[in-house]
Amino acid sequence: MKSLKSIKNWTLTKSLKNNNFSFKRNYVLRFVPSLLLTNAFKSISSWKNYKPTPLLKLDKLQKNLKLNNVFYKDESKRFHLKSFKALGGAYAVEKISKGKKNIIISSATAGNHGRSVAWGAKRLGLKCKIFVSQYVSDTRVKEIKKFGAEVIRVKGDYENSLNECKKLSKKNNWKIVQDVSTKDYKLVPQLTMAGYSIMIKEISKQTNQYITHIFLQAGVGGMAAGVVTGVAKYFKRIPKIIIVEPDRADCVLQSIKHNKLKKIKIKKESIMGGMSCNEMSYIPWQILKKTSNCCVSVSDRNIAKTVAMLKDKKLSKNSIIGGECSAPGIISLVGVCNNTKTKKLLELNENSNVLVIGCEGNADVKPVSYTHLTLPTNREV
Repeated sequence: MKSLKSIKNWTLTKSLKNNNFSFKRNYVLRFVPSLLLTNAFKSISSWKNYKPTPLLKLDKLQKNLKLNNVFYKDESKRFHLKSFKALGGAYAVEKISKGKKNIIISSATAGNHGRSVAWGAKRLGLKCKIFVSQYVSDTRVKEIKKFGAEVIRVKGDYENSLNECKKLSKKNNWKIVQDVSTKDYKLVPQLTMAGYSIMIKEISKQTNQYITHIFLQAGVGGMAAGVVTGVAKYFKRIPKIIIVEPDRADCVLQSIKHNKLKKIKIKKESIMGGMSCNEMSYIPWQILKKTSNCCVSVSDRNIAKTVAMLKDKKLSKNSIIGGECSAPGIISLVGVCNNTKTKKLLELNENSNVLVIGCEGNADVKPVSYTHLTLPTNREV
């Protein structure tokens, strides 16, 4: 397949086997209880315009890599938010507001989470304050404002915007909806992860093929942990879980390597904005430290090319619109297949049915412009 000849040179930056792997369903569901997942699906599936997002086949890629199937969960079709985040923040707003109309919702974001929270507030007729850093693009701010939220810009990076959000929320008694958990802040992140698990609930009904491998993007780890929680509840057989990160921000890999939460220093932000995180969230760490088989990291080098290949039908018969964070699952799958040792370790072969998550559509620019894409930190996935 001549159009895919260049991917033979794609490589991983790092790969690490998790020597503490031990996937136990009951252990996973201690952190995000099964009832939360059941309730999340019951609520979200009743929302107006809900429908499962497509599960596509990257048929040209699977043929090139000599795999049985490569499935692509296309979250660019999720409601009208173009992101899996629509399943999390909006649902958390619904649950914590408890039908009250006199509360104000607040959140710090660099894009998709803020849009989900703002949309969730609008659905319920609530006022909403969204804090963003100076680096968040005007396009993303405009997308948040579409849902009636007040956007407050804060000088500095994401952490500055989060600190300002916390300070003013405490002062004014606003309800914070953040998807990053700590030992003392768990319920809202649990609700968002329960929302994310719906992707797996849908997939379990969309194919009768046993999924053998899932390549999961991770920033703070919320999406990855939400998917793993869904696997624990909805899949009959447990696939191999591969965590994928930018090589400039590999906090999951480093935490697994040192067997403790590891805060890293990011010297230069990745183009994978939503994955450029210096520290894992608390609950995802508790889940992923036991359930991930392997952690890998990839560079920014092939992000723009992968986004373009999706759009131009190079990987599939379908033209797929993906954002920068939809690409690394594909890149890492190729990188693993090009690495004989890691491929053998993960038992990837002609019988493998691989799942990658296309977690977002394009948020800032037209796909053809991704070769010029530079993004700020997002600290969200």
